[in-house]
Amino acid sequence: MHFKLIIAFVEDNKADLVLETARKNGAKGATVINSARGEGLKKSKTFFGLTLETQRDVLLFLVEEHLSRHILETIAKAAQFDNKPGSGIAFQLDVEDAIGVTRQVEELTHELEDKI
Repeated sequence: MHFKLIIAFVEDNKADLVLETARKNGAKGATVINSARGEGLKKSKTFFGLTLETQRDVLLFLVEEHLSRHILETIAKAAQFDNKPGSGIAFQLDVEDAIGVTRQVEELTHELEDKI
């Protein structure tokens, strides 16, 4: 079984929405890194050295490759990545190998067999 790693940088108030959307569309879990900071095209606004922008969460999803594009598109739509500047970004990377995902592989095998 081959996997993709979806990495999503989202506003912290949208993290739960993205997690729920990904799970509904085939993701079996995620790793969440809280309080990340990022900059886009425009430099962050500050007030006496404090950043005024909202914090970001980094969400990591290890997903089966046949589900990855659909998950990527649905989380982007749910979080409005293309509609609202600064709401977040997501991308996927190929995963050469993964260890510790035996239970997920068993579950995915049954799900994919049912779809095929």
